[in-house]
Amino acid sequence: MRNSRLCRTSDRQPSRFRSDYIHYSSIKPVTEDSNESVRKQILCVEDDRDTCEVLRFVMTDYEFIAVHSVGEAHPLIEEREFDLYVLDNWLPDGSGIELCEHIRRSGTRAPILFTSAIGQRQDIDLAIAAGADRYLVKPYEPEKLVQTIKELLNIEQVSL
Repeated sequence: MRNSRLCRTSDRQPSRFRSDYIHYSSIKPVTEDSNESVRKQILCVEDDRDTCEVLRFVMTDYEFIAVHSVGEAHPLIEEREFDLYVLDNWLPDGSGIELCEHIRRSGTRAPILFTSAIGQRQDIDLAIAAGADRYLVKPYEPEKLVQTIKELLNIEQVSL
């Protein structure tokens, strides 16, 4: 039964969430109005696969694409526009800041959310200056992530 699943975060590195176990039943998935015929598309560029899985779970009503490097993200950004971008700051082959700048240069006005363990004021300011709309510092409560995503998607809907 889906609502009773537990997700054990990776043993290979410390959990970026407040608990080693996340009770999926305590996280409310982000859902869209049934009036929309096309599902919104979200691109997540995050090297931590556990974080991607949590995001995938809470984004059940959206087309959620997760990649784990800047190199994987570039072709996707070039071929289509997403409704929301979720970026990590430090990626194995580049910077989330540089990727954010690239996304903004492509002309998109879609919201960009950073989720990163790097919470120094200077890093947050750099992300915002590069074009990010919000910055969440890990560890964060999954509910805070869901709330932020809902707010960002609503901002995008209103601005169109």
